[in-house]
Amino acid sequence: MKLTYKKFAAVALLVTLSNSIQAQSPTLNLASTGNTGSASASSFQADFSEFVLWLMQEVDDRKIPGAALAIVSSQGILHLQTWGVRSQGEDEEVNSESIFRIASMSKTFAGTAAAMLVDQNLQTWDTRISALFPSLKIGTLASSQGITLKHIASQSTGLMPHAYSNMLDDGVEYPKIVDKFQQIPTVCEPGKCYGYQNVIFSLISDVVETSTNDSYAHYLELQFFNPLGMTTASVGLEAFKSGDNVTSPHREVRSGWRPTSTNSAYYSVAPASGVNASIEDMSLWVRANLGAFPEVMSPQLLQELHEPVIATPRGNYFNRWQGLNSAHYALGWRVFDYKGLHVIHHGGGVRGYRSEMALVPEANIGMVLLFNAATNLANDVVPAFLDSIEILAD
Repeated sequence: MKLTYKKFAAVALLVTLSNSIQAQSPTLNLASTGNTGSASASSFQADFSEFVLWLMQEVDDRKIPGAALAIVSSQGILHLQTWGVRSQGEDEEVNSESIFRIASMSKTFAGTAAAMLVDQNLQTWDTRISALFPSLKIGTLASSQGITLKHIASQSTGLMPHAYSNMLDDGVEYPKIVDKFQQIPTVCEPGKCYGYQNVIFSLISDVVETSTNDSYAHYLELQFFNPLGMTTASVGLEAFKSGDNVTSPHREVRSGWRPTSTNSAYYSVAPASGVNASIEDMSLWVRANLGAFPEVMSPQLLQELHEPVIATPRGNYFNRWQGLNSAHYALGWRVFDYKGLHVIHHGGGVRGYRSEMALVPEANIGMVLLFNAATNLANDVVPAFLDSIEILAD
């Protein structure tokens, strides 16, 4: 579908400003799926037309190079839309198979991979990292030797937050950072406080490879990408560079958005930020987390993944959303309550890309949005989406 990027017009969810659109009715009555059992209401109503129109206008006003949106239920795609171009100054449009870096949304795959190891009896959540890798020293206090696989996956290691992310920013890759793990300040006992990590979180790949005698990338392919039909998803820089429908990262300068370089160091921490995917791939991932594919991800596995583990303090962009409370980190996912909705969420950002993903399992609805630009519009997307969902009185 060829549509003019500069014009703005809409009828329900069938709107302009996009390269491709699939849509159902903008107003949906959604019965509770009961996947987590935490909702008090039994039904929901969702009208996404205003959300889509708002998003389109923002993308247009900010002249964001490219974006891709999917709204799904466990049964299928409710709305899929793409905007703009893969690279500023070129003609190739973003389509449903265009590849983006999904950044920290990669952690949702890593948390699920860890849970799959436990489900396959290859590891336990209480497995100590020090037992798996005796020569590896972590943290400045002896208590850090008690860090387990669950502590890693739930961001509750007790270590100083964002340890050595600055080195990733400077282009230093994971193998050159591991020897510094013993210098990371221990700030609390494992499991007692939240501390978001990229580098330490990526020990999950080491655990996967030790447990399976296979590469982390291949494990994701076998367990998730292939069985879910995520045909264009991949892990790593080489897979990204070899694609023929990849988007370029963009940064904002005074004159507008410009293509920028790729920070390859963040690919070296694959569990934290190494997955590449299209909006079609990610629509399948959201559906899987809504229970669409129990033969791949069982209801018991999903319940474990989405169960709150450690409270997250205020100060992050999502904690500032009005109506948000009871925010926690689960296993590779964030979970919180928002105006009566129980939400499963993760966002992501690496140089030149932003992404957001939110699910409401009780309403059987989810959304994922990918940008090939480092835009702060991503900060506002999730609450705007959630405000489209109404809890109906019993």
